[in-house]
Formats: sequence, structure tokens, C-alpha cells
Amino acid sequence: MATPRRYQFDNQLPALHTPQPVVYRPEPMAAPAAYEQPPVVVQHIHQAPPDRTAQRLVLGAGVGAGAVAAGVFLGPMLITALASVAVPLAFLALVLVAAAWGVATVVRSVGGSDGRAAAENLRKARGKRG
Repeated sequence: MATPRRYQFDNQLPALHTPQPVVYRPEPMAAPAAYEQPPVVVQHIHQAPPDRTAQRLVLGAGVGAGAVAAGVFLGPMLITALASVAVPLAFLALVLVAAAWGVATVVRSVGGSDGRAAAENLRKARGKRG
């Protein structure tokens, strides 16, 4: 016979088994292996970067360190400035060519025979001067 409930909310079912959380327990590390002979160290020796090689060559040629520092500092800055100026100029040239082409197309289509005759007269007048 089941035991009578002592309280209204007593649970007659058996309690569920809840697994215990896994706890990290560090293990001591193994001792390092003893080598019979020292390990071979492979060391790669690289050349200096090109800018430092140029600095060494220039300093060896007798140029002062200030000139080398100015060249190293101002060289990339000059190239950057020239590139930043060239890009807007190239874009402006592209816009001007497109505008000239558009104007020429409109003048040809609107001008008709009078525009062609005026262009021919202008061409002849220029040819007489030269």
C-alpha cells in the first residue's frame, strides 16, 4: 500500500536523476623529453627590405642621413600626391571629351545644310591662312 501524502503537493513519482556537471580538473604536464643531442635550429636569413637597402647604399655613397630620411619620407608622399592629382584630372578630361562629343553631335543634327556650309567655309578660311 502506498504511503499516504503528508502534504497536498507531495509528488508520488520517484525523483529524476540529474547528471552532475563536468568539472575540469587539470592534469600535470609530462616532463619534457630529454634530447641526446641538441635539436637542429633552422634559421632563415632574409635580405633587408628594398628601402633599407637603398638607404644603406646611399649612406655608403657619402650622402647625409638627413637627405636619406627626407627621401624616404618625401618619396612616397610625392607619389601619393601625384596620384591623387592625376585621378581628378583624368576624370575631368573624360567629362570634357564626352561634352565636346555631345555638343558636336547636337550641332551636326540641328545645323542641317547651313551648319555644314558654315563649317566648310571655316575650314577653307583656315586653310588659306596656313
